[in-house]
Amino acid sequence: MKELGNRRFEWVEHPSDIGFRAYGRDLAEAFENAGLALFEIMVDTSRVEPREEVEVELEAEDERALLYDWLDRLLYLRDAENLLLSDFRVEIREEGGRWRLRGRVRGERFDPSRHPERTAVKAATYHLMEVVREKGRAVVQAVVDI
Repeated sequence: MKELGNRRFEWVEHPSDIGFRAYGRDLAEAFENAGLALFEIMVDTSRVEPREEVEVELEAEDERALLYDWLDRLLYLRDAENLLLSDFRVEIREEGGRWRLRGRVRGERFDPSRHPERTAVKAATYHLMEVVREKGRAVVQAVVDI
């Protein structure tokens, strides 16, 4: 993944849950880095090898709903497929008033001997969710329920 300076994401203070702000040169890169931040909450992603690949296609009415659906789908892959993810590649475009995401995520099955768990994430939320696009950069923010 490409980085914006040295920062892909940073943590956002929250009294009871965990928040993050992810950066990118465009919306797709910010979503990729949001995926990385999400899994960094749960596990050290540097220990997750890109052994399996899953295609993801989403459609939503706006960018915030697309971000929510993206995080929700990643959590579904963790819960239903037992996948930990560490590599995220997406394309995002607006088409006919709808936002579409197509991409691939890569990772491997959870192995407790290789992937010590950090904090369990229950769900994505809309609480404090933001999507900001400016020329040459995008920032997305989310808080997840732990």
